[in-house]
Amino acid sequence: MTDENKVSAGWLKLASSLSHVARPPATETGTYVNLPLERGSTVVFPSLEAMQQTGRKRYEHVSIYGAMGSPTQHELEKAIATIEGGTDTQIVCSGLAACTTPLLAFLKAGDHCLLADNVYGPTRRFAENMLKRFGVEISYFPPCADAAAITALMRPNTRVVFTESPGSHTFEVQDVAMLADIAHTHGALLFLDNTWGFGIFAPFKHGVDVSIQALTKYPAGHSDVIAGAITVADTHLWHTLRDASVQMGQVAGPDECWLTLRGLRTMGVRLAQQAKSALQIAKWLQTQPEVARVLHPALPECPGHTYWKRDFTGAGSLFGVVLKADYTVQDMQRMIDALKMYGIGASWGGYESLILPTTGGITRSGESPIQAGPAFRLQIGLENPDDLIADLQQGLRVLTNI
Repeated sequence: MTDENKVSAGWLKLASSLSHVARPPATETGTYVNLPLERGSTVVFPSLEAMQQTGRKRYEHVSIYGAMGSPTQHELEKAIATIEGGTDTQIVCSGLAACTTPLLAFLKAGDHCLLADNVYGPTRRFAENMLKRFGVEISYFPPCADAAAITALMRPNTRVVFTESPGSHTFEVQDVAMLADIAHTHGALLFLDNTWGFGIFAPFKHGVDVSIQALTKYPAGHSDVIAGAITVADTHLWHTLRDASVQMGQVAGPDECWLTLRGLRTMGVRLAQQAKSALQIAKWLQTQPEVARVLHPALPECPGHTYWKRDFTGAGSLFGVVLKADYTVQDMQRMIDALKMYGIGASWGGYESLILPTTGGITRSGESPIQAGPAFRLQIGLENPDDLIADLQQGLRVLTNI
């Protein structure tokens, strides 16, 4: 299969299951195809004994109290676990909460956490501030480091290796199976921020212990939801995660969960189109004289492309662009301001195209693949890719006519 076909193939394979997962059971009197939205805080029981028995089922998808999850949340949790290939999922209030909750659940004072240097910026800030303040040691590994380099960074007290593959700003794809082997050999857990790869990378088949998703992105898909998910495939890990989530009051509102379930129904076909358009635009950008490098995991020039080709069934809608060093950051800013079809904003994975500068907004301990010149990232939506290319073309003219 060519890379052009592969970027969409994994998404299309999901389409049937996404249409049927977490659907109401059929009844003789007829059934709506969508689950009802159930809001509530208090759950009442027919007896004290029934309340006590239900309260002991906090690891199951049952209604105990609104702050421990709603029926709508529970159905979304089942759907996400199915897509990820895990056994249990905890839905939380945001993608960042999905990153921070397991760090708090599985780390304690005196532990060491080793993070990929390309990790999501707010996750890094949480590690540098909150975790360090709580007595957790923090260090970073180069995203493209080999096994020997990673092994050398492991410590006797390393309890978590946290990675993000590909990174959402610099797009290095990592050998996740190798990271898992090293982490497990040293008694540590491997956490993966799988937001870019959700649905097209099977984390637990590659040794991941805790998989993290920002449901805000692909699953919700319409830029109107903030939610996150944490998935595991081990009962002991689930109990630890679930207890910590309840103790921290981590829950998502039923409206957000319902909207995410609705978004999931079309995620396969949405992302199949967006992935195809994104690769088309990325390849066009490679031919432009103003561009030094395009960082799209499906392109051979992207760091870790070999691992994308080996481990992923598709590609996402987000990629990076590095301009030639002849241009300044101010030049790039004028180019961005000249665009008509790309919104300037954070987040990605929705139906609309976005652009965001990455130069100056990334903290790294080591080298970055966007150091050559001013850089930005593109989120490709459902617009006609020819229209998006035409808009980029007129934007790039601003650079050449300065």
